[in-house]
Amino acid sequence: MRLLLVEDDRALGQGIRVALGAEGYTLDWLQDGVAALHALRTENFDLLLLDLGLPRLDGLDLLQQLRAEQHDVPVLILTARDGTAERIAGLDAGADDYLVKPFDVEELKARVRALLRRSQGRAQPMLEHAGIHLDPATQQVRYLDEDIIVTPMEYQLLHQLMVRPGKVVTRERLSRALYGWQDRVESNILEVLIHNLRKKLSTELIRTVRGVGYVLVLKP
Repeated sequence: MRLLLVEDDRALGQGIRVALGAEGYTLDWLQDGVAALHALRTENFDLLLLDLGLPRLDGLDLLQQLRAEQHDVPVLILTARDGTAERIAGLDAGADDYLVKPFDVEELKARVRALLRRSQGRAQPMLEHAGIHLDPATQQVRYLDEDIIVTPMEYQLLHQLMVRPGKVVTRERLSRALYGWQDRVESNILEVLIHNLRKKLSTELIRTVRGVGYVLVLKP
């Protein structure tokens, strides 16, 4: 899952990036509202973590513009503005949840998990398809009732495919989900990960769409 953090406090931003990165999320981090608005208009994110007191464009104004443009990315506000009026303003502007600083990192992780589940229309976090059981809460994978050990990157790639079964997921989308903006993508990394998943699961489950991407087949 690819998240966007918009936070101008460098120490806090780095701490959140480390904490959520350890959970297997790909986290991109920006520090002003104008850059964030541009990124949200041009890139795909599964969740936005948004500070309100931002340079160049206030977080509340950014959120209002997003919703006015019918952008439905889930939004978790992270802010020191703890008054009731501020909370109401944030929720009325279109936020899905509100977390006041300072907060416990475990609560942050739990709220992120809950918003991601809700945005995908699932009351339960488990994903199931063709004998694969994937639990986003624990990042555990089972196939035909056996536990499968996967690396964090293999998990992220499989998750991207399992939330879109039967649909082609482009190489670009997969690369962004795995790396975001922070790292250079190795030229053959997707092929290596797909090869590993086919060995661990089944060679029939993931089909290559040459020149486009990959698809988790509906009926292997």
